[in-house]
Amino acid sequence: MAATHIRFDWAIKKQLRDKANYVVLEGFISELLGQVITIESILESESNPQTQDNKLNRVDILALNSAGELLLVEVQNSSENDYFQRMLFGVSTLITEYLDKGEPYSQVKKVYSINIVYFPLGQGEDYIYQGKLNFIGRHIQDRLEPSNLQKELFKIEQVYQIFPEYYILRVKQFDDVTRNSLDEWIYFLKNSEIKEEFQARGLAQAKENLRIESLPNTEKAAYQKYLEDKRYEISMLEGAEAVGELRGREEGIKEGRQQGILEGIQQERRANLERILQLRFGTIPSEISGKIQGNDLQQLDNLMATALTANSLDEFSQHLP
Repeated sequence: MAATHIRFDWAIKKQLRDKANYVVLEGFISELLGQVITIESILESESNPQTQDNKLNRVDILALNSAGELLLVEVQNSSENDYFQRMLFGVSTLITEYLDKGEPYSQVKKVYSINIVYFPLGQGEDYIYQGKLNFIGRHIQDRLEPSNLQKELFKIEQVYQIFPEYYILRVKQFDDVTRNSLDEWIYFLKNSEIKEEFQARGLAQAKENLRIESLPNTEKAAYQKYLEDKRYEISMLEGAEAVGELRGREEGIKEGRQQGILEGIQQERRANLERILQLRFGTIPSEISGKIQGNDLQQLDNLMATALTANSLDEFSQHLP
């Protein structure tokens, strides 16, 4: 069935930054966190500047809620091996960015990092994962709790309420069976469709405000171009990997040794990386081409993701070893 509603990553780039649509984002986050969230404002930070709007691989939005907490929602479309590390870096950046010089540590803001990923991040059977920090005793396995004074000062009951919380939604692992209201949101994130019977917070407004058919003609054209570009770049990445592995195996079989398989895959992966760079940025300087040649498979995978998201060849070259 064709999608009837705007993809959530496009909505993050456009519609959800409009105050009239805060209710949609509030509904999604409220269902995920299990508490009613009120968004005060959409913020700009070093982690989500609008200059990233042309990046197809990743989009994000940063909000401040009525409790003074930071809510970072990020959509990642294609595989990235160091995504866990990037989650950590993004949260760390926000914590320091929103603590003014000279302010006491008591003013550190709580951060919720909500990551919507369309690739199999890590290994696991579930499609929703939550990470929060507790301190557990080494000897008697008790949990370290805040003192009564700390509870009163910081309005908390548990230590984890101070530290960042991470949520990972592995959308492609969802089986399309809606067991609760949060699953209705996951269904929408995966299929860009909102069924008539869905009752989750925010979905009624999303159903009305995020229809593809309601877009002005100019924005509808831009949205279709966005989808085409995203499909093309993801296809390029997946195709490069498939062709590289196939040719690598063929070369390895001919040589009769396992090393030939690896070398063939690496050689084709490098060639496809250069082709993508040429498509996006034109002629590739020999210096950059030479640096690409010395990378192993994992490094090439990371560089491929960077090639799809970089704004310029200079930005890409900063990630070369």
